Amino acid sequence: MRAYSKKRERKVSRGKSARAAPLVVRPRPGHPREGLIAFAGTVRRCALGRGATTVLKREGDGATPLAAMPLTGGYFRPRRAGRRPAARLDLAPIGADLGWCDAPSDRNYNRPVRLPYPASAERMRRDDHLYDVCLVLDWNLRPRRRGRGSAIFLHLARPGFAPTEGCVAVDRPTMARLLGLVRRGTRLVVTR
Repeated sequence: MRAYSKKRERKVSRGKSARAAPLVVRPRPGHPREGLIAFAGTVRRCALGRGATTVLKREGDGATPLAAMPLTGGYFRPRRAGRRPAARLDLAPIGADLGWCDAPSDRNYNRPVRLPYPASAERMRRDDHLYDVCLVLDWNLRPRRRGRGSAIFLHLARPGFAPTEGCVAVDRPTMARLLGLVRRGTRLVVTR
């Protein structure tokens, strides 16, 4: 067992094995559909699913999964978000034909697809601003299980932090700050 030392801690934090600190989300006391997201020594408000939080996530339940979910990448709307947002995470532009399959029986369930798509799929280029910046969380991606939930993202919130369909949503200033901190593999941890 190695002894603790400040020198070793600095070396590990600069090395390739160092991980970004997780983003920790908790339901707001007395408001189960709203949350508090803690990161970089600050706490901000966020929206959670209309079904609050759950350990037993199912497709269509509207609940945010209680889990540690690594960030895998993301998307942005070029005309709405301006040029590509400054981020340490890979962000792809959202084209008019980008969708996300939410049909549990389809072979591309919980994956991006090209629209029009024969099975049910959410359109990523939305009329509202929720997906102007949208980060993909590794919920039910690898391995995928039918019916365990799809399209779980960290995206922009509706006015007043109205509930999501199971995602975590933050305001624009919080998203801008997060983009400067997170990278692929940074975990978003939803707890009780």
